[in-house]
Amino acid sequence: MIFSAFERMVAGRYLRSRRRDGFVSVIAGFSFVGIALGVATLIIVMAVMNGFRQDMMSRILGVSGHIDVSGRTYALDHFDDLVAKLKNIPGVTSAVPLIEGQVMATGQGRSSGALVKGVRGVDLLQRRWIADTLLDGTLAGFTDGDGVAVGSRFAEKFNLSVGSDLTLLAPKGNVTAFGAVPRLQTFKIAAIFNVGMSDFDSSVVFMPLPLAQRYFKFPDSVTNLEIHVQNPDMARNIAREVQQLSGPDTRVLSWEQTNGPFFNALQVERNVMFMILTLIIIVAAFNIISGLIMLVKDKGRDIAILRTMGATRGMIMRIFFMAGASIGFVGTMLGFGLGILVCENIESIRQALSVLTGTDLFSPEIYYLTKMPAEMDWTETLSVLAMSLVLSFGATLYPSWRAARTDPVDALRYE
Repeated sequence: MIFSAFERMVAGRYLRSRRRDGFVSVIAGFSFVGIALGVATLIIVMAVMNGFRQDMMSRILGVSGHIDVSGRTYALDHFDDLVAKLKNIPGVTSAVPLIEGQVMATGQGRSSGALVKGVRGVDLLQRRWIADTLLDGTLAGFTDGDGVAVGSRFAEKFNLSVGSDLTLLAPKGNVTAFGAVPRLQTFKIAAIFNVGMSDFDSSVVFMPLPLAQRYFKFPDSVTNLEIHVQNPDMARNIAREVQQLSGPDTRVLSWEQTNGPFFNALQVERNVMFMILTLIIIVAAFNIISGLIMLVKDKGRDIAILRTMGATRGMIMRIFFMAGASIGFVGTMLGFGLGILVCENIESIRQALSVLTGTDLFSPEIYYLTKMPAEMDWTETLSVLAMSLVLSFGATLYPSWRAARTDPVDALRYE
């Protein structure tokens, strides 16, 4: 649609506030602000939801693996042979033998439950989300088998530092003539890490595999195998091959089976938020319709004069279309820019608001992450942009058509 200079000039004059039609301009202003806020809010919320899902998926799957193999009744014997077979499956990047066990941790007069993960030092070094997030100490003592690694929140809770003693109490103890006695052993802290997941940093203790085998009394076996694959979406199919190789005495679960409901709930929440926030843009589009209709009624005499001076219905329609579309276009672009600006600086904004309000706006204990993530999907963002423009332009069609249908004779007669 090509607009002449005359049409642009008239549309611009109609958008500028005057005392007589000030109320119409106020409605146009509310429409402009509504569209800008709607687009910005939709972009920000979708980016935060995407970032939250991707961050949670990368951390949870990085911590727990994509496929878990465990014994149905007891531990896994001859696990090194099984690991060698599983690594030959196409798509498998690693298979790590583990010993997992619940313990009671005590230290500095405090006690709390913890999850011990017994793993070989070479396997822990390959987990970059542990090796690259060390706050204190090194994994050298861990690989030598004479120390354990704990999370930052765990160390803070027990007031631990590298070299401190940590006492672990295993519920399944030694059987004596007086009954079962819990196993009690003290370990040195070799390293302190900060993965960024509150739940993980506050409750997981990494222990060298040989030390864990002695402590939990699994001298020649392990409790689990953690398998990582190249494409997490193929984990369910690879799990079937793993089950065939590992035999009927093992239980094989992919991440979809263990964490699927959680990620499905995130997806449902994301879709619902998209629909709810879209209503903001729709309401703003209705404001454009009402504002233009009021503008058409207010400018009835002007339309009649323009028609008598030779303006065609097409020109009148384009004038009012341009007036309404300008509100939608500028509002959409402003919201688009505002949304990108907030997404790029969302963590700084969160910290500033937390300082101003004196509250923690993104508690790690609730959201499991130490900072607010935001990951913009440009396909999704451009879809929001297109939807806003279509709604804004569509909202101008009926008022513009109504203005073009105005009879100049009737308009001048009743003026």
